[in-house]
Amino acid sequence: MITLNFKRFDIRPGQKILDIGSGPGRHTSAAARFPNVTAIGADISFDDIKEAKKRLEYQQSLGECPGHWGLSTASILNLPFDAEEFDRLICAEVLEHIPDHESAIAEIIRVVKTGGSIAVSVPRFLPEKICWLLSDEYHLANMGHVRIYRKKELIGLLEKHGLRYRGHHYSHGLHSPFWWLKCLVGPTREDHPMVNWYHQFLVWDLMEKPRFSHILDRVLNPIIGKSLVLYLEKV
Repeated sequence: MITLNFKRFDIRPGQKILDIGSGPGRHTSAAARFPNVTAIGADISFDDIKEAKKRLEYQQSLGECPGHWGLSTASILNLPFDAEEFDRLICAEVLEHIPDHESAIAEIIRVVKTGGSIAVSVPRFLPEKICWLLSDEYHLANMGHVRIYRKKELIGLLEKHGLRYRGHHYSHGLHSPFWWLKCLVGPTREDHPMVNWYHQFLVWDLMEKPRFSHILDRVLNPIIGKSLVLYLEKV
């Protein structure tokens, strides 16, 4: 499940890309599909890094990794990389977990080259607010969401630290109803038939990519897209 639009990220041969908070490597593996790039995934969870390694090795075995890749355990508050080391940086669904998000923002900006691009995604305000209202447990599940961002607030915070806002979009319109349903029955519950059916539908949609659900997702994204994705430049 890819959140950002790589066509808007302008990845070029020879560039070095960091996916911080990479989890099981969905964006790292997508970046590694570009020819002659180096894609680095970094996450605080060693278990997620192991899953990302399996994903990338499998992708490589299929001949679908024309770029280079690497993985590292790392905290977003203290990245083990040099200043201005990366041309592009992906920070997808991470900042909402970090109490000291200003230090995290300063750190990701530190490792990006001047003129480099950063893509940041967080849960969108309205779908996330509905989840919090439906369930007191929701923001404590999945390693915890400590805040809900409004778009203008997040853009202002990132610009304050030296980034220039270039544009945004919303992603995963089909996913918001799924999370609302989960919140109604219990966000960590895995035995509810409606939740399991919806999850199977989302997996089927991801694997088969039918045209009708692609169109439906595009229609829903501006209205109830689960994620806000911002594109910025280091100036």
